[in-house]
Amino acid sequence: MNKQVISFHYTLTDPDGKTLDSSAGGEPLSFVEGTGHIIPGLETHLSAMAVGDKKRVTVAAKEAYGERDAARVMEVPRDKFPAQEIKVGDQFRAGAAEAMVVTVTKVSLSHVTIDTNHPLAGVDLTFDVELVAKRDAKPEELECCHGAHHDEHGGGCCGGH
Repeated sequence: MNKQVISFHYTLTDPDGKTLDSSAGGEPLSFVEGTGHIIPGLETHLSAMAVGDKKRVTVAAKEAYGERDAARVMEVPRDKFPAQEIKVGDQFRAGAAEAMVVTVTKVSLSHVTIDTNHPLAGVDLTFDVELVAKRDAKPEELECCHGAHHDEHGGGCCGGH
């Protein structure tokens, strides 16, 4: 069976019902199934849906951005950071191609404690989804794993990044 490009609208909420992201009023999010462009727990549900289906899906943390990992919290010497003021809650991108979001959790005169867990690690996520299109992926989409359109919301909820 050919891999599919799946397009869907979504609203993502946390366990308290707070909306974290939504494609409402914008373009649907599209991805090529099986390429890691979307969190596994959501992809499983979307792959089983038919065009036009609407569904509420709760994805456990382990099937979303994983459980929190204490080993991903570390102290870094303060002099490794720019001279600018750094405060608890600041987030910035780091790592290869700046693909990792790092959150500052503690600041002292000599060290900065950072958390490299995904900001949604350890959180069960609820998606209200509507499948709007499903088609066979084109060869060029499979070659470079494209077909994932990360809309102006950044695709943060689903991107698996």
